[in-house]
Amino acid sequence: MILANNKKAYFDYFIEDKIEAGIELVGSEVKSIKASKVSIKEAFVRIIKDEVYIMGMSVVPWEFGSVYNPEEKRVRKLLLHKKEIKKLHEKVSQKGYTIVPLNVHLSKGYVKIDIALGRGKKSYDKRESIAKKDQKRDIERAMKERY
Repeated sequence: MILANNKKAYFDYFIEDKIEAGIELVGSEVKSIKASKVSIKEAFVRIIKDEVYIMGMSVVPWEFGSVYNPEEKRVRKLLLHKKEIKKLHEKVSQKGYTIVPLNVHLSKGYVKIDIALGRGKKSYDKRESIAKKDQKRDIERAMKERY
C-alpha cells in the first residue's frame, strides 16, 4: 500500500536502479505515516560516513501524541546493507547520478521507502517525455471513443 509518491522524480530523472530500504522512525511517526501524513516531494538522499540519510521528508506530527513528538522535517536514517550502500556510493560518485526517493509504502506492516539511482534529464528529454505522455493519452482517448 503506497502512502506517499514522488511523481516528479520520474519526470526529472532517468530511473536506473531501485532499492527498497527501511526507515529509522521514532515515537509516533509510524502512526502518522500510516495515516498518510507524509510527503517526499522535497526530499533527497545523502550518503554520510557510509550511512544513508533522507533529508527533507515531511512527517506531520501525530495529533494525539505527547509533547515529545519528533520534528516534522528531521533527518532520518535509511536501513540498507553495506553492499547496497557501497554500490550506491560508487554510482553517485560518478557525474550526473543522484539518489532519489520514489515512494513510501507498507510492506508486511513495516514502513519502507523505495529509493532509486537517477540520472538527471535535460530540458529536451523532459519535452520528449511530455510528448510521449500526450500521445499515449490521445491513443487511450481514441480507443475509448471507438469502443
